[in-house]
Amino acid sequence: MMKKKLALAAMTLLSTAVLAACGAAPGGSSNTSGNDIGDKIKIGYNLELTGDVAAYGNAEKRGADLAVAEINKAGGVDGKKIEVVSKDNKSDNGEAATVSTNLATQSKVNAILGPATSGAVSSASPNATSAGVPLVTPSGTQDSLTYDNGKVQEYVYRATFQDSFQGKVISKYATDTLKAEKVVLYYDNSSDYAKGIAEAFKKAYKGDIVAEETFQAKDKDFQAALTTFKNKDFDAIVMPGYYTETGLITKQARDLGLTQPILGPDGFNDVKYIEGAGAENTNDVYYVSGYSTKVDLTDKASKFVEAYKAKYGEEPNMFAALAYDSVYMIADAAKDAKTSKDIATNLGKLKDFEGVTGKMTIDKKHNPVKSAVMIGLKDGKEDSATAVEAE
Repeated sequence: MMKKKLALAAMTLLSTAVLAACGAAPGGSSNTSGNDIGDKIKIGYNLELTGDVAAYGNAEKRGADLAVAEINKAGGVDGKKIEVVSKDNKSDNGEAATVSTNLATQSKVNAILGPATSGAVSSASPNATSAGVPLVTPSGTQDSLTYDNGKVQEYVYRATFQDSFQGKVISKYATDTLKAEKVVLYYDNSSDYAKGIAEAFKKAYKGDIVAEETFQAKDKDFQAALTTFKNKDFDAIVMPGYYTETGLITKQARDLGLTQPILGPDGFNDVKYIEGAGAENTNDVYYVSGYSTKVDLTDKASKFVEAYKAKYGEEPNMFAALAYDSVYMIADAAKDAKTSKDIATNLGKLKDFEGVTGKMTIDKKHNPVKSAVMIGLKDGKEDSATAVEAE
């Protein structure tokens, strides 16, 4: 197992550029007074509990529930317990917007946790903003979610890094660690998330992209593109997308005899990727993650793993860990707060916050300055974890 730290020279953790391929969350501020905090602090979950990416949402719910239970057991925040209102957005962007409105205006929550995916966050953010309720996405990485067209999205925060950073990490790892001078780029053209990472990779990568092809969400047969790749001379496949398709692509690529390393973003980060690919086909697969149980990014990490395993009987993945941190971020920001707007303001002031996914400071664009991890798989299991720190 590798635990070395990979320095990213000349790489900035938080890009100021907004990717042209990314959609925007319209509206950056609100004139509302927000929701008052009563005798409890109400957190609304807007998560993908069913549907195509339910694996992400359910992991985040487990991590968030553990954090809430711990905080309440310890006496709550300023003596106030956390009350959860959990709703399923069904992995549908339109439903995510409806859930956001329901939580903010009917349930009168003081903060919203989720959604997990960038498209759903983009849909949910305007309604949370208009109600003056902060939204913290554990895993939404699209650059423009928090900062778009020169304007900060006042009520939107995240616990993870941006797409543009992932694209740079993949480029750096391909070049410096895998020595890949030629790659093929194969990404989900129906996803702003995947397109953003692909665009950032293209800007950062100095080698040759010998082929560039796209697929669509819900595609099942990838033979045509993969057969084209087989006739090319290249060193690695870069594959931005979600596990729902990338697992199948990996299996079909290996079945065709494509043995080159496969590089992906944090969308690979679920056991369902392994199920789709087949454990035997995951050797030389590497993906970006915001967390690994094999790397203690802070002193809190090992205690979290123990508590999670005791409660759920399994190790936490990145999504569970990021949601756990998100709840603690909200709880920290709720200290001395009177309204949801106060929580939003305090989130922007978080500095040197120690979470299980690393120590983080929220910058002026509502993004956390923190580390990433590059995970390597072997026979379906995590074989290496390299902490990636920006300079």
